[in-house]
Amino acid sequence: TQRTLPGDPLDEHARYLEADVFGLRVASLYLPNGNPQPGPKFDYKLAWMQRLYARAAELLPAEIPAILAGDYNVIPHAHDIWAPGAMLDDALRQPESIAAYRALLGQGWTDALATHYPQGGMWTFWDFQAGAWQRDHGFRIDHLLLSPVVADRLNSCGVDKDHRGREKASDHAPTWVELAD
Repeated sequence: TQRTLPGDPLDEHARYLEADVFGLRVASLYLPNGNPQPGPKFDYKLAWMQRLYARAAELLPAEIPAILAGDYNVIPHAHDIWAPGAMLDDALRQPESIAAYRALLGQGWTDALATHYPQGGMWTFWDFQAGAWQRDHGFRIDHLLLSPVVADRLNSCGVDKDHRGREKASDHAPTWVELAD
């Protein structure tokens, strides 16, 4: 239904795709990393998040069953990282990034993994450096945000951690939700 995130006609980055799939509107996104911060890359990240906020605000009143899924490049809580102090200077843990993420939740979106695992400890990403995978030094930056009508159907959700351990695997593990009919 949409191949770009509205709001910046000069944005040529392939970071947003929206499609209707089996009665759901699924938006797949790759939010900018924002490093190094401060600087233009971090400013771009925050501006992109404002555009995502605007698009998300359009979907909710239309009552379209929707999921905003992808790599948000935001670690929302200290319990979403193996060591809370490990990323304090990174764009993924800056107060502005976290506030923008929480603003989405404030619209009425539900963070599926946070709902089912409020204590945290559900990593979706392990860096390729310094043996992060082998030492389970991961963090949660991949999120599945559900519109209210979809959140009401949420049965379960999780992370397929075993995929990360495969040969030539991504540094991200697949996340998923199971919805009631």
